[in-house]
Amino acid sequence: MGFGWVSLTTDYGLSDGFVAACHGVIARLAPQVRVIDVTHLVPPTDVRHGAAVLAQTVPFLPAGVHVAVVDPGVGTSRRGIAVEAPGGLLVGPDNGLLVPAAEALGGVRAAVELTNPRWLAPEVSRTFHGRDVFAPVAARLATGASLAEAGPALDPADLVRLPEPVLEVTPTGFTAEVLTVDHFGNVQLAAPPSVLADRPPTLRVGGHEAVHGRTFGDAPPGQIVIYVDSADRVAVAVNGGRAADRLGVRPGDPVPVRHPD
Repeated sequence: MGFGWVSLTTDYGLSDGFVAACHGVIARLAPQVRVIDVTHLVPPTDVRHGAAVLAQTVPFLPAGVHVAVVDPGVGTSRRGIAVEAPGGLLVGPDNGLLVPAAEALGGVRAAVELTNPRWLAPEVSRTFHGRDVFAPVAARLATGASLAEAGPALDPADLVRLPEPVLEVTPTGFTAEVLTVDHFGNVQLAAPPSVLADRPPTLRVGGHEAVHGRTFGDAPPGQIVIYVDSADRVAVAVNGGRAADRLGVRPGDPVPVRHPD
């Protein structure tokens, strides 16, 4: 079984030819396959951000082969892998980047290490596995090649997983780690909607007063609102501003949310 789509998620940026090279490899090997660029603006080497973006996006993409490359360990002993899930295939480094997306697509059903030299570029750069390993593997999988041909099977339990983000819940509030900061400066927390259930209409977020609302306009202009975002995570925004700047936080920072005194 093949796929008509390949998606690309990377930290390559847009000012160099890295993304075009990956597109070109896929086009030469699988010219009938269409490519969706999820983003190439993941903060450099920020694996957790890339994993969150990928996991929150793949459920809305057509079934396909999803390539993700945020790979500070490129050229080292870290493995290149392909993962099968009920909703598609994922290809990239074994550094925790792919597993959340696989879970979003139904869970890891099988995994292989990418060791078949016939599936890779004739000469593999030690610093550009997106072009020389992951893109050609994705193209072959999209055209219907068997996952088993890519390399030996791996135990899904042995795949690298990211540490669980901080989440501590109490009757009078919670503390959650920042997962991502988006283009608008909205702060997504590692907290499910349930932590906001039965909370009062105003809360203190990182020491600032915030409206407990459902959307940005529930807070007056310039004020903070805490709400459930489109990815079903608790998030913090400023109506007409940047919550990340107001709170002074970045991914990985803990944010305390408390009931008012």
